[in-house]
Amino acid sequence: MPKLIHIKSFHESRGSLTVLEKNIPFDIKRVFYIYNVDDSVRGKHRHHKTIQAAICIHGSCKIANDDGTNLEEFTLDHPEKCLFLYPEDYHSMHSFSKDAVLLVLASEYYDPNDYIYEPYR
Repeated sequence: MPKLIHIKSFHESRGSLTVLEKNIPFDIKRVFYIYNVDDSVRGKHRHHKTIQAAICIHGSCKIANDDGTNLEEFTLDHPEKCLFLYPEDYHSMHSFSKDAVLLVLASEYYDPNDYIYEPYR
């Protein structure tokens, strides 16, 4: 089941600093980001092993999730929001704002055999 957390940030006159430290429940093996997305739907898969942390560091997007029991939708519209997606979470990303940059931290290196493309329903 996905989990949305608030990432601690420090704000002052010089700007803001958001820190990912001791709040990611896995060793980070891969980092990627998605941007310049048109009206396409991204993702549309789940994993055998990989856990992901998704943060829209600029702009906004929505992530629809089906864990086999619950259907949920999350709006990522602030860089202090982090959505954890677990292997059983069939997720799709959509409704990207034109300026959206979605940062994803992954617990595993890329492996095409880790992907499951069939939805639950």
